[in-house]
Amino acid sequence: MKIDLIAGARPNFMKIAPIIDAIKVAQSKGEKIQYRLVHTGQHYDKNMSGSFFEQLGIPLPDKNLEAGGGTQAEQTAKIMIGYESLLQEESTDYCLVVGDVTSTMACSIVAKKMNIKVIHVEGGIRSWDLTMPEEINRMVTDSITDYFFTTSETANSNLINSGIKKENIFFVGNTMIDTLLKHRSNFKKPPIWDEVGLKGKNYIVMTLHRPANVDEENILKELMDEIIKHSCGIPIIFPVHPRTSKIIKSLLSANSQQPITKNLHLVEPLGYLEFNYLVEKSKAVITDSGGITEETTVMDIPCMTLRDNTERPETIDMGTNELLGVNPKAIALAMATLFTGKWKSGSIPHLWDGKTAERIVNHLLQLPC
Repeated sequence: MKIDLIAGARPNFMKIAPIIDAIKVAQSKGEKIQYRLVHTGQHYDKNMSGSFFEQLGIPLPDKNLEAGGGTQAEQTAKIMIGYESLLQEESTDYCLVVGDVTSTMACSIVAKKMNIKVIHVEGGIRSWDLTMPEEINRMVTDSITDYFFTTSETANSNLINSGIKKENIFFVGNTMIDTLLKHRSNFKKPPIWDEVGLKGKNYIVMTLHRPANVDEENILKELMDEIIKHSCGIPIIFPVHPRTSKIIKSLLSANSQQPITKNLHLVEPLGYLEFNYLVEKSKAVITDSGGITEETTVMDIPCMTLRDNTERPETIDMGTNELLGVNPKAIALAMATLFTGKWKSGSIPHLWDGKTAERIVNHLLQLPC
């Protein structure tokens, strides 16, 4: 059995790394399974260096399609052309994609048109918000996928309701949590800890990247004003993208007479081990990311999501996450709940136990070649 493992961005590699580990274990037991790790090059990140792969024990890609840059359509086309060329040189039995980035959709389409079976890890999750490019990627990928590995019963139901046969759905858990649990003991203190003099459970971590929150200066200003106003003066650590940083610095400059902003600390994007060190010891996280809500749920950290919807409802139903929407006025009540010690307690979703990749590979070995 030969499998292509597709990754296009840092979270993809974090989801695929445990699968590679589990494949190597199977190989050591004599199982006939081979993999080819394909990096589409969708995202180029200065942190995506050799140290990133070494730090997390991720093997270097076997092939880099170098398809980064351009519009979404240009990027999709580059990935499809690159992957088609690779398959023409050397085909595979299965194409395994993870998550919901452009690479996930693009490689699925190419594989399917070349009569190669498609496997989607993290299939079936839905926000039902078609303004999100990720939702379109998920829906298109799932419409042509042959076998689904899911993170929740909700994802199972979404697939079944769309007409997918139950025998093609495997509820296995969450490989992102495999990576989290494997490396939790190796979390690394970032420089900002000592620079600011941070103390456990006495600061907030914030991440914002969705266009609806950061592209409109007036919206971002309202959000930042409310967060800072109701933070009770404790440090707010914001690893921020350079593009967003310019907007925020402009806003802070305009409000330079307000000393309350002194507790906001903008930092460069952090590595995985450094970022999760901060998350694990924080009082709370404010975010518009889906993946972070999974990690805060497992680490039992209060999480506020500044979105109107989420594709990971289990982080709300079972976990520590609350959906605040995009109305800045919702922040005050959430912060009051946090600082009065009344934030809800959470539990870890079923099968988010660090053994997901092992279950995936066990199922892979049963698939027809």
